[in-house]
Amino acid sequence: METTEDVLAAVGPRLRRLRQERGVTLSALAEATGISVSTLSRLESGKRRPSLELLLPLAQAHHVPLDELVGAPEVGDPRIRPRPRKMGDMTVLPLTRRPGGIQAFKMVVPETRWTPEPQTHEGYDWLYVLNGRLRLHLAGRELILEPGEAAEFDTRLPHWFAGAGGPVELLSLFGPQGERMHLRARPRQK
Repeated sequence: METTEDVLAAVGPRLRRLRQERGVTLSALAEATGISVSTLSRLESGKRRPSLELLLPLAQAHHVPLDELVGAPEVGDPRIRPRPRKMGDMTVLPLTRRPGGIQAFKMVVPETRWTPEPQTHEGYDWLYVLNGRLRLHLAGRELILEPGEAAEFDTRLPHWFAGAGGPVELLSLFGPQGERMHLRARPRQK
């Protein structure tokens, strides 16, 4: 990875090359930008550190984005290509790549006919039903969540979930203990 010094050192030669490719003299560029010939010469030779006040008029004069003058790296591909994993009878697709903090998953949970075996562990879970119906056992209560409904709970409470009447697709946000998710929506009208 390039350091700030490496990036700044490359600006001068890039400015010189751009000016020469366009056949512009230092005098003409000084007139177009209001930057003195000596300052432009020192910038191109690396004897003067580039600043935003100097780079902005140069970018305007050359009709290029500022990123091109400083050699900003291209933005990487933002798409996440989840690889489905089987966790017991569930299919889980991780939607976040960074370790720690809140994690996002898309889950496909089949209907399970066996008796619930609630589990506990550290953290907070937020579930949002996309398709199907979710059967959620939470601290001795059974709830059925429909598409568009969400539940949030402390995972230290005994919990278990499965599809109700068929498989269910859901989004799950899971965070460490004390990290809660927030849903800002009006309550559903009855």
